[in-house]
Amino acid sequence: MTDPAEWLLSPEERGNTATDLPAWTEGNLAVPLVHGTAYFDALVSAVEVLDEDDHLFFTDWRGDPDEELRPGGPTVAELFTAAVGRGVTVRGLVWRSHVDWLSFSARENRALDREVEDGGGLVVLDQRVRRGGSHHQKLVVCRHDQDATKDVAFVGGIDLCHSRRDDAEHRGDPQAVPMAPAYGPTPPWHDVQLMIRGPAVAALDTVFRERWDDPTDPDQGNPIAHVIDRLSRSRMYADRLAPQLPPPPPAGPHLVQNLRTYPAVRPPYRFAPDGERSVARGYSKAIKRARRLIYLEDQYMWSGEVAQLFADALREHPDLHLVVVVPRVPDQEGALASRPQFVGRWQALQMVRRAGRDRVHVYDVENHDGTPVYVHAKVCVVDDVWASVGSDNFNRRSWTHDSELSSAVLDTTLDPREPRDPAGTGDGARTFARDLRLVLAREHTDRAGGGSEDEDLLDPEAFVATLDAQATELDAWHEDGRRGPRPRGRLRHHQPERLSVLTRLWATPVYRLVDDPDGRPLRLRRRGEF
Repeated sequence: MTDPAEWLLSPEERGNTATDLPAWTEGNLAVPLVHGTAYFDALVSAVEVLDEDDHLFFTDWRGDPDEELRPGGPTVAELFTAAVGRGVTVRGLVWRSHVDWLSFSARENRALDREVEDGGGLVVLDQRVRRGGSHHQKLVVCRHDQDATKDVAFVGGIDLCHSRRDDAEHRGDPQAVPMAPAYGPTPPWHDVQLMIRGPAVAALDTVFRERWDDPTDPDQGNPIAHVIDRLSRSRMYADRLAPQLPPPPPAGPHLVQNLRTYPAVRPPYRFAPDGERSVARGYSKAIKRARRLIYLEDQYMWSGEVAQLFADALREHPDLHLVVVVPRVPDQEGALASRPQFVGRWQALQMVRRAGRDRVHVYDVENHDGTPVYVHAKVCVVDDVWASVGSDNFNRRSWTHDSELSSAVLDTTLDPREPRDPAGTGDGARTFARDLRLVLAREHTDRAGGGSEDEDLLDPEAFVATLDAQATELDAWHEDGRRGPRPRGRLRHHQPERLSVLTRLWATPVYRLVDDPDGRPLRLRRRGEF
């Protein structure tokens, strides 16, 4: 196979010598779990087999203790407290969050903290972030002290909270979070998580331990937060973790590299004193190798710095296509919530369209009732070789400012389906990356998949032609008053919101300062580097 260092970051390229993470691990098995129902079901199965002296570690942006992981339960709190009752060491790091009237989740995260701790586990509400920042990592690690072959980790975009338990039908989670009216009372939710077995589980264990063991006050010197947390009985200090268990044995053919974002903060993280931007660096390295197809699913797709990376690739390689799947409208209604997002996306899409013109294809998704689906997934596939699933969006905030975690996967298995080497570079298509793109494309195009059903999805040119034709047909059906049978597929051509000059004047600085801030050290900002 191609030298992995052609696609994956070396320790020097990661740019953080203080971390204990390996550059990457070999011998892993990564399985994409598309939608919350698949992830939550697998999570319940993994946690229920943990017993005395095993470890359950998790990080989250938002956690709802009463979220049902299967119809009728168990809930998140029931699953984790039952594990504590069996003697499992349960430890969690959850973002302390901002106030609820800003549409954040401080109340919910404190409730999860209390319920797990009342059951005997420990959850720390972690506010070691930049001003206006968040901990956005979504990670669960399950370690077995007697049988490491059972070790498993879950990493990706799905929080342990309301609205996430949806499936391919996209009727939404019955326990819904209120969103913009366009999404209805139970907003449809599209998301992806990875289930990982093999030595990469130990690396993800290290990701958790580095944050847990950092000696900085989790309230990060915020006296108001300190008082609130005291009054609400929130845990503010971590205990000492049990020694780390040995890495599990090889489980499959996948190389996995854990990419992270940590901002430059003061006082600094002990494990990343200058921050870490391996998410930005890992994606940049992979995208610069793209020749035929970059496939993205992303919640935001903002930021000139990120869009410039794609624009440069499109200009340099005239056969390269960029496919982007985004939400139709922001998750919250209202001028202050939505207009800055419209500005950011409009600027990014204008930049890549100027560079790639008809080779840039942007879609949003709806269910069969015509209700928009909120795309929360953060997926990238490059030339059916390199693929990533994580918590990070394609914007400056996720690449520099908040804490993020993504797993890049490079399969050693060459895919036998034609075209075997779509990029023409000798790298060859890899089974994991191609299958990830196809399983997502099958849902969006209403296909069962396999055999002849995939023929017009494999080749990059045929793939984009198929998506474009189906989206055009569905758009026309809507424009004709939805008369006659609904066309096959769920993709619509995405139409960025047109804003007046006056709206752009006030929304642009809000976007740059609030929605998409920069967490890099000043010297990197000045050089325009990550």
